[in-house]
Amino acid sequence: MILKIRKKDLSTFELLNIISKKLNIKKSDIGYAGLKDKNALSIQYISLNKKIAKNIESIEFDNIKILDSTYHNNKIKIGHLKGNKFHIRIKKLNKINADKIRNIIKIILDSGMPNYFGFQRFGNRGDNYNDGKAILQHKIKIRDKKLAKFLISAYQSYLFNHWLRKRIEISRIINDFNILDSSNALKMESKMIKNLKSQKHFFKLLNGDVMQHYPYGKLFINDDAVDNDIRFYNHQIAPTGLLYGAKSVLAKDLAGQIENDFIDDLLKNEIGSRRFAWIFIGHLEFIYKDDIANGEFNFSLPKGSYATILLNLIANRDVGEGVENEF
Repeated sequence: MILKIRKKDLSTFELLNIISKKLNIKKSDIGYAGLKDKNALSIQYISLNKKIAKNIESIEFDNIKILDSTYHNNKIKIGHLKGNKFHIRIKKLNKINADKIRNIIKIILDSGMPNYFGFQRFGNRGDNYNDGKAILQHKIKIRDKKLAKFLISAYQSYLFNHWLRKRIEISRIINDFNILDSSNALKMESKMIKNLKSQKHFFKLLNGDVMQHYPYGKLFINDDAVDNDIRFYNHQIAPTGLLYGAKSVLAKDLAGQIENDFIDDLLKNEIGSRRFAWIFIGHLEFIYKDDIANGEFNFSLPKGSYATILLNLIANRDVGEGVENEF
């Protein structure tokens, strides 16, 4: 059975803990896709065996409400989620700042945004990736396999964020400085800097980048083909970053040299994958209500992308753990 649940001030893991205890079942018996924000009113879909689910409607929960239920033969799993929709209201917003928001939104709709992992990925203290690394080093042991897996993935996310920060820093230098200064700062040949400067998009594609057709499609290596930067600018393809693990597809050439600095062999036996480094927003609506000084956002994001990153970009605040907003 699939349950549509509305939760408030609860993380996904806290929701699973509450339901498993109330129903006296294992958390592994509950299927879910996506980790919803704790500090929000959010909708979460979960799946339960129908024999177990029939008991849930008679149980009272704090901050949890079952909105709907339907039968399905399959258990919800990680990866089933295609994306998320958001509705966010900002109060006490003056007209000047509302106009600034509109201008920033135009840029984001045109150019997209960096796909950082948000701060909530790193726990209340912002450092749960250290626990993930400690698990890999056999310094600590977590009995809860799902939690251990999550903490290890937080370490992968941490490395991804810092790789992305490095690539944005390189792009910023190429965009903002002349060819000679960029060449000296990045230790790249002037000819290469000139070619990178000619790319229309802010985020510069490097030879050897692992690209992916956007929003779905196969991975392929950027080989300095002239039209790849145009296809990226037109939202047809996008570069990916590494979540290092077994059988990971690795970048090559110059992109691979940079990526290698953010690879930890402790992760070599974990599940590896690629993640879009840059995403495009298909739907982003901003409505300003002058009479009550409220602004409202309606937008959709691909799975695994964070609304807080978009909002922090708009507000010109830090976008992720240890990562400054340099876009």
